[in-house]
Amino acid sequence: MLNFEIDPEALFPHVPPGTEIDMWRGKTFISVVGFLFLHARILGVPIFSHRCFEQVSLRFYVRRETEGGVRRGVAFIKQIVSKQATASIARLLYSKHFVTLPMTHKVDFSDLAERASGNIEYTWYHHGKWHGIHVEVKDDAGFPLPDSEEEFTIERYWGYSSQANGSCLEYRVEHPRWRVWLGSASAFTCDDATAYGPDLGACLIRTPSSALVAEGSPVTVCRVNPLVA
Repeated sequence: MLNFEIDPEALFPHVPPGTEIDMWRGKTFISVVGFLFLHARILGVPIFSHRCFEQVSLRFYVRRETEGGVRRGVAFIKQIVSKQATASIARLLYSKHFVTLPMTHKVDFSDLAERASGNIEYTWYHHGKWHGIHVEVKDDAGFPLPDSEEEFTIERYWGYSSQANGSCLEYRVEHPRWRVWLGSASAFTCDDATAYGPDLGACLIRTPSSALVAEGSPVTVCRVNPLVA
């Protein structure tokens, strides 16, 4: 995961109805996040030949006030996956901004038992070029510190997706807390203007505010609920 500071005005067109931009210490963030899905199921049913796949997402952070308290979540601007069926089903269920491109990944840890150091890379092929994100870690993993930038970007258990009719879908994401490795080095190689547009691309060519790797776990995405205005 690579996190970048961004002017919140650049995100206003992407904020799902019923939510607002969430900030950490007055700062607004956008993140490029690589995922490796293993043994994936849709509504409990495995998608044969599509159960293991890469995904790279461009996301930002939102919040919604409810009677039960504040729900801190994420909203996605663009998601790249390597399997066409995965993108089609996700668009049908969540109306997300999915595209399908050739992708590869590399997860290389020097010590598989402790995973104390390693290199993680996700790449995708677009407009005749390979693009990618790369993070190197060297220290032991640990849970994010309270009120840290890492906690702000990782501890997110709600997702929000804008709909074509101007409404919004809300869904809960369930998983245990993840330990993280802080990145000692990182790189983002991408033709940003082509992939994400000039406004967001201007942010993504800067040095990341932080880089990290999360250990991951089984994840459940619950059924979506439309927000009532």
